[in-house]
Amino acid sequence: MTAPEIRWPAIDVRRYISGMKTLPPIAEMQRAYLRRDSAYNGLFFIGVRTTAVFCRPTCPAKSPLPRNVEYFATAADALFAGYRPCKRCRPMAVANQPDWATKLIDEVERDPAARISENDLRIRGVDPATVRRHFLREYGMTFQAYTRSRRLSRAFNCIREGQPLDEAIFDSGYDSHSGFRDAFAQAFGFTPGDVGNRSCVTIAWMQTPLGPMIAGATSEGICLLEFTDRRMLAKQLETVRTRFGSAAVVGTNEHLTRLDQELACYFEGSLRTFSVPLVYPGTAFQQRVWERLLEVPYGETRSYYDLAKSLGTPSAVRAVGRTNGMNRIAILIPCHRIVEKNGDLGGYGGGLRRKQYLLNLEQSALASHSV
Repeated sequence: MTAPEIRWPAIDVRRYISGMKTLPPIAEMQRAYLRRDSAYNGLFFIGVRTTAVFCRPTCPAKSPLPRNVEYFATAADALFAGYRPCKRCRPMAVANQPDWATKLIDEVERDPAARISENDLRIRGVDPATVRRHFLREYGMTFQAYTRSRRLSRAFNCIREGQPLDEAIFDSGYDSHSGFRDAFAQAFGFTPGDVGNRSCVTIAWMQTPLGPMIAGATSEGICLLEFTDRRMLAKQLETVRTRFGSAAVVGTNEHLTRLDQELACYFEGSLRTFSVPLVYPGTAFQQRVWERLLEVPYGETRSYYDLAKSLGTPSAVRAVGRTNGMNRIAILIPCHRIVEKNGDLGGYGGGLRRKQYLLNLEQSALASHSV
């Protein structure tokens, strides 16, 4: 029986090539998926052209022929190329971390002051280049930068809580005052002695069915939630640093923990209203637009014109559209619910496929509840 012809949607070739640069050699990936090597889970995904499904390297289904396989650095890349997640290996059901990465992160969380050198990684049987690629792709920084950020984040909180500076330096794994002060000032833009008057933006990465997202929070609430492959991400991070006058450091807090839980419920279709507090400073006009977005009900849409009209400025459709696109807290401030007047999707910073997915998710949840 002849396999049905699959028509692939157009993709952004530049994004695809960019993702390919982080992949292991093709021969290595081929060996990995044919042997179902779990060490490669999270490092790449395979798309099977004959079924339009993408899988983990360890998928228990029959291994496809190499000529029918396409490789992707992230699950998001596979989605954007037109593949759907495999129902057997569920490549998007949980955080796609290889075992060695999970162990490294757990070790750093247990003791942020620990120093793990490239030689230490080799002794554990992990290639430093593989670790570097993985952390750059998933977290936007090298493993060494990740551990350094955790050390400084811990020091920041210790000093803010009143711990003596000498103890904070020792607990953070630094050998000298000068080394600690230099690293601290470079990361935060101010000295350890000025901590009492400052706050930092804590950032974390969260897995979703639409790919990884980066979240940021201050002590007051969530200030950032963006897809990690969004082109404006670097600008949004810089805006957050400028707006709050502080650096972004890796870590967690009560708001991020709560957000992670609520996002999981949202994507399951069981949560319609987020309760985690939000912080979204901006111009008076921007804040008015974002506040109106928060009023758009779950599962419904409004047009850009409707949004402008509700502000008393029906002629400001373009300004409303630009402000909608500058929203730094995706999903929670639901800019995905704003569409063109004729019903077309319009734009979306995370990509139109994600926008359609979110709208379908909400409308399906409403429909199933009403049955």
